[in-house]
Amino acid sequence: MTAVMLDGVSLTRAQLLAVANGAPVELDPGALQAVARAAGFLAAQVERGEPIYGISTGFGSNADKLLPADGCLREQLQRNLVITHAVCVGEPFAADVVRAMLCIRINTLLRGHSGIRVSTLQALAAMLNAGVVPVVPQLGSVGASGDLAPLSHLAIVLLGGGEALFGGERLPGGEALQRAGLAPVTLGLKEGLALNNGTAQMLATGVLALARLEDLLDTADLAAAMTVDAFAGRLGAFAPEVHALRPHPGQVHVAARLRALLEGSTLAGIDYHLVPKFHPGECAFDIAWQWAPDAKPPFRGGKKVQPQDSYSLRCVPQVHGAVRDAVAQAARVLEIELNAVTDNPLVFPDAEADRAVVSAGHFHGMPLALAMSYAKAAIPVLASISERRLNKLVDPATNDGLPAFLVGNEDGTESGHMIVQYTAAAIVNDLASRAMPASVYSIPTSANAEDHVSMGANEARHVLAMAADLGKVLALELFTAAQALDVRLRMLRTAQELAADAAAFAAKVQGGPVGDGEARASFLAQVDELRADLRGAGAFRPGRVVAAAHAAIRERIGFLERDRALDGDVRAAIGMVEDGSVLAAARAAE
Repeated sequence: MTAVMLDGVSLTRAQLLAVANGAPVELDPGALQAVARAAGFLAAQVERGEPIYGISTGFGSNADKLLPADGCLREQLQRNLVITHAVCVGEPFAADVVRAMLCIRINTLLRGHSGIRVSTLQALAAMLNAGVVPVVPQLGSVGASGDLAPLSHLAIVLLGGGEALFGGERLPGGEALQRAGLAPVTLGLKEGLALNNGTAQMLATGVLALARLEDLLDTADLAAAMTVDAFAGRLGAFAPEVHALRPHPGQVHVAARLRALLEGSTLAGIDYHLVPKFHPGECAFDIAWQWAPDAKPPFRGGKKVQPQDSYSLRCVPQVHGAVRDAVAQAARVLEIELNAVTDNPLVFPDAEADRAVVSAGHFHGMPLALAMSYAKAAIPVLASISERRLNKLVDPATNDGLPAFLVGNEDGTESGHMIVQYTAAAIVNDLASRAMPASVYSIPTSANAEDHVSMGANEARHVLAMAADLGKVLALELFTAAQALDVRLRMLRTAQELAADAAAFAAKVQGGPVGDGEARASFLAQVDELRADLRGAGAFRPGRVVAAAHAAIRERIGFLERDRALDGDVRAAIGMVEDGSVLAAARAAE
């Protein structure tokens, strides 16, 4: 894989994702000069006897304790900081999260304001490039002072301690380094603090979560479009002139995307009287219309005679768009953080003496925490509207003429997609119960020296986990919408075939007058007009992009003609969302 050049100022989310997925890194020579200069300056400051937090003093509530001018004690201080802070618990983060954490830490240290030595920074990059992945349990960061505990699990491996993955094995850290041909590092001035004081865990987790969410946003639009086609829904609510009157960026984008996904559809926007309703009978997909002599035209099929669809269809741009805007705001914050210095104290070699080493609060994760809170609250919103669309598809009271649960069930033994909606509802409820922002619950630490924390690491971790469950809900909608689309097309195509036979077609219109009188003749003339409209409608088809996604689903999941075990179908649908194959099929058709 192509190496990513790190310089402290230009790291992008795409580059971080590349490193997370295995790309090596290189260190910019100019940035290394700044690193060396800051390290030399810091050493000179200490040599002059300046009291500097975390270097010649203790940490946290021990900051009032001045260490003697003993290099061994100061080295021991840095080592103790790392080995005593590596106390996270729980399941380890996946390797991509840990690699992203390492990349972020290297990049921020390259800014030359942390005092770390070039050799230590190079050792950190060598560990990343060699494929040594520290084992970092997920629970332990309060998001200020940065992600102290998880970052200590990164740094302790550099010292030869802790645990790491190497070559697919979980090993003691020292053994992993040895197998990779690397040697442990002895920390110098401030290097323990430079390595473990920052926002790398919450940032790495957040970037990976947003990458997943951005794909899921496109998947949600695709699922909505397929559902609109399956409903033979109305297109006016997506018109550009409509959204120009309320131009939130996400809303405008989603409306345009729906128009693109539905381009070429002869289902969306169809004249309502052409759409038959499901009629249970001997045939699993029998159809019918109801004659309404006082209406124009005098036929009632599956589509309701009203100029608007329900909110879960009509308001897709407003809801999906608002979620997009929440994710975009989070992305803006994370992109700033990728090239920010987040440890403490900060070293300014060119500043006046009293401003050369400054204790500040860049480790505080609240900017990320609040951005993640916003994205976190948006996830169940997107899942909820997806589940509502799914529910409309299976409910005969709301699905505009489709059979109940999307299966014929003429003998009363079929459940079809009934329980698929249950599963979606359960996931939505679970997501909603997890959406409470962690960032509003600060718990002071370090004997109240650190008396306000962000909990941003928990926030970002929640978003990453919740994104996976959002994908499951969208997969269930796509699975159900594909079935509904097939049923709708079958019913409409059956209607067109029947239109070739006047008598057979007239039998599908319920409530008409009988006998041979004038009323019957008028009725049959009106039926002939409906037949002509159907024959003149041309081929019924979904939007071109929707059709491509539907075909991809059908390659893996067959149409549900009769009840069968659905667990394999559900796994396949979820897999297609997780691996991106259904979205890739749609994108290839755009």
